[in-house]
This record gives sequence, structure tokens and C-alpha cells, in this order.
Amino acid sequence: MFQSEMFFRASFIASLLAVLPEASASSACRCLPDDATCWPTNAEWSQFNETIDGRLVKTVPLGTPCHDPNYNAEACAVLKDGWLFPEEHYESSSSIMAPFFAEGVCDPFHPVSKPCTLGNYVRYSVDVTSPAQISNTVKFATKHNIRLVIRNTGHDYNGRSTGAGALAIWTHHLKDLSIDSYSDEHYSGKAITMGAGIQGFDAYEIAEQTGYQVVGGECPSVGLAGGYTQGGGHSALASRYGLAADQVLKWEVIDGQGNFITATRDNEYSDIFWALSGGGAGTYGIVWSLTAKAHPGTPVSGLNLTYTNEGLSQDTFYDSIETFHATLPAIVDAGAMSVWYFTNTSFSIAPITGPNIPVTDLVALLKPFTDKLDTLGINYNMVSNQYNSYYSQFKDMQGAIQVGTAQYGGWLVPRSVVENNNHALLTAYREITEAGGTFIGVGLNVSHKVSGDVHNAVLPAWRDTLIDTTLTTPWEWDNDALMLERQRQMTEDFIPKLTALSPQSGAYMNEGDFQQPNFKEVFYGTNYDTLRQIKAKYDPNDIFYARTAVGSDEWTESEDGRLCKAI
Repeated sequence: MFQSEMFFRASFIASLLAVLPEASASSACRCLPDDATCWPTNAEWSQFNETIDGRLVKTVPLGTPCHDPNYNAEACAVLKDGWLFPEEHYESSSSIMAPFFAEGVCDPFHPVSKPCTLGNYVRYSVDVTSPAQISNTVKFATKHNIRLVIRNTGHDYNGRSTGAGALAIWTHHLKDLSIDSYSDEHYSGKAITMGAGIQGFDAYEIAEQTGYQVVGGECPSVGLAGGYTQGGGHSALASRYGLAADQVLKWEVIDGQGNFITATRDNEYSDIFWALSGGGAGTYGIVWSLTAKAHPGTPVSGLNLTYTNEGLSQDTFYDSIETFHATLPAIVDAGAMSVWYFTNTSFSIAPITGPNIPVTDLVALLKPFTDKLDTLGINYNMVSNQYNSYYSQFKDMQGAIQVGTAQYGGWLVPRSVVENNNHALLTAYREITEAGGTFIGVGLNVSHKVSGDVHNAVLPAWRDTLIDTTLTTPWEWDNDALMLERQRQMTEDFIPKLTALSPQSGAYMNEGDFQQPNFKEVFYGTNYDTLRQIKAKYDPNDIFYARTAVGSDEWTESEDGRLCKAI
């Protein structure tokens, strides 16, 4: 087990960020609960709660029943069984799904005798139901110099939805949802309007009922209006319609001074519309709602294929994977998107999704790969089916995605690398997987030819990408030294193997390495300076901070979690 929370924070966070040795409360630092001179009194918290209609929630960590003095064996067993699935966390006002940022302070995998502490969890949340509540929360946090966090489900690999001593604006119960007609100079058709708490499955279900398709994540519990779309957002429908950010028609947002803004491509707030559409989450404002394109429903084909290295040499095993990568351009150019995984022992396509592609055509697109498997004598299992709709294919062919099982890093691999340097790419992947990493690939085409005429801050490297690479290393709850080493390995060993092949590319910010040393270039590219200007305009008091977000390099975090302006 972790030997101490202080070691955890000091080793995992303070050593990775520019750390202030002993920060104290000042106007340059966010106030913490131990700061008697700035932290609100109980009376002030009570008065604030009245201004937000009694929606203040004091944090009680989700794992509390697993520790003394509140230990409850039955409740703890339930928590332990569900802890690795999103459903266990997203109804909590404070729990997060990335164990690195939970810091081991209160979970089912540490000793019962270890009392729960709040650590990096938010101190309070506001379960918002109105824009006025959000505005009042922004003003209260600004007045008292409290760290402010925006959170929905807590499904974030980079720790952006939590923070020590923070006050969270919790948007999870903003569930307004409709599909209506929409028309402007750039788009005419159906559109889906989603409250900030809408998750993928909510949107997929209403689209299914009304005969439409909407772009959303492969994990159906991810909130669509938050970091997903604001970070770009890949989808099984991406090669047909583009990224999630390419679908945006309108944002409703509360800015850093509490003003309610309706932003479209052509109105006076077109700059924040552009920024929110792919320019990163947690830094320009709090989204109230998102309106995005809804596409007419089509039949959708799907295909899964798996095999292992049993009876094969490693050269043969990896040679087969190289052939799969060579088939990707034709697959994505037909409008299909593929998710696949491999380690040094197994390979799995799970799945290829083909909107409006007959299943016979989907099988034919994969034939150069399956012919190669046959030639190599590789035994594989393949299932291919035709479905009446996207959601029916999604439910049948995409399994549950666990959380809290890995640390992450990523890189966007341009099409040119696969077309001109495929063997070198495979060699890099082989070195990574043989060193203990797991590869997760998203094969897609989100070029401007696919996205059409859009106005957004999507990282330009996406437009040339063929493989969105995500690399993971397994999480172990009771081995802090090994977790440190695996995080170092991701940053210093694994990702550099890919950047060497395409140094001008970048990474998907939602699945990138939170330690990415040059994150401004890698996550935002040439858009960064303009995004920083937009943030200054709509958040002049710098109330919004999120790790690796625009402007985050101007802050440092100390061992006790205090956030201070960089010197």
C-alpha cells in the first residue's frame, strides 16, 4: 500500500510540476481551508448556500464506508466490485476516475484502518440547476480567492475535474435534451441541444428514438458538452462526420465574471465559440448547454477480430499488425472508424464501425489484412454484422470500458508516416508493447474534406491524422514506486519513440500524457496564443484553472495542493 499521502503527492505531483516549497495564503495563491485569514467562515458558507438555492454539497469521499471509523463491510464490498467502472463514480459530487489524481486517500484498496482524508478531492460542490447558481458560485470563488473546478462525471485522465481545497461547479444534473430543426448560414438540418450534464448514452438514446445519429465517445458515460467536445472528441462516427468539435452549432456558457453568453460562429461571441470548440476545457467558462449537428440515421455495419501470438514467432505476430496498419487508409476513407488494441501477445479489433457501409463492403475493406493472416497461418476469430442503426451496433459490439486501471499517454500519427514509414512505426509500437505498454488505436479520417467548413480551435494535427495512438501502462494500487517508474517511462521512453517519427504532429489532449513537457505545442499547436488571448478576455480574473489547459503553465501547485501564480 502507499506508505503515506505526503509521499504520494510529493512524488507524483510536486516532482512533476514546478513546485512552491512552502506556499502561503496571499492574493497570488488560492486560499485553502486551513487559512483562517481568507477561508470563508461557516456563516459565509451558509449565506452563500442561500444564494444558490441550497445546492451546496460538502464532500464526503465515495470510499468512506471502506475505512474506519465509518467502515461498513457490505457497503465497501459493493464499492470495491464497482470501483473500476464509471457508474460507481459519476453520481458522486467529488469522486474521480483517474487513480493518480485521487492519490489513494479514500478507496477500497487501502487498509480499513487508514482514515479517509480529502487530499486532492474538492472541498465542496454546487449541484447546479440554473445559470444564476453558476454565476453566484463564480463570484463567490473570486471574492474569497478559492480554487474553482468544473466537473460533470469526473471522467478525466488529466485531473482537471478535481483539486485540493476547491469549490466545484457540478453540472451533472443539467439533463435538458432535445432534437429540433436548426438553420443558419452554414448549416440547415436537425440539431441536438444538450445540457452540460448529458452523457453519451443519453444522446444516443434520443437519437435512436427519433431516427438520427450524433457524434459521441466510445465510452457512453462520458459527458458530451465538457472536456470531450471541448477537447476535440473522436468518435466511431468520426470518419463520416468529423470530430465532436466539428459538429458544434452553439454554446451557452457562463464566463469568468458570471456573465451568461450565447456563442455562435457568427455572433459577437464567435471567438469563445471557436475556443470552446476544440480549444480545451476548464479555462474559458462553464458550459450550460451545447447545440450540435444531428445526422440522419443510417444502417451501420460492425466487425470485431481477435487473435493471439500463440504458436507464432514475435516477428510474424508484429508483421501481421503492420499489415493491418497498411489497410487503414482505405478503411477510413470509406467512412469507417476502427478501434484496436494490442500487447506483445494479443491483437483485437473492437470494433470497426461502418456507418452506411454494407457489411459485405466492410469485410472486403479488411480483406488485405485477413488474406495476410491466412498466408501467415494465423488463426483468428472474426464477427461481422449489419445493424439497423448506430446505437444498436454500439450496444452490441462495444464493451464496457473500465476506469482506474491505467496511466495514459498519446500521439497523433499522420497518414504519411503509415504510408511512407510503416515499418519504423511498427518497430516503435513493438518496442513499447514489449516493454509493458498497451497500445490502443483509433483509426480515422477527420480531414477538412470530411469535417467540411468548420470554425473551431481543433489541434491542426488532427486533420492529417490516421492513427490516434493511446498508450497505457497498468495501474497497481499498492506499489507507489512502480507507478512513479511507469509514469516516467510513459513520458521519457514511450511517447518520444512516436514523436521522433512525426515531431510536428501532436496529441489528443483528453488522452495525452498529463506530464507532456511541451503541452502547449502538443495539445494546442499554432492555436495557443490566440486561445490565451480569448481566455484573458472572458476570464480576466484567472478564476479558471485546469491542468494542461490554456494558461495552466502560469500556475504552480505545492505539496499541500495550494495553487499559486508562477513567479
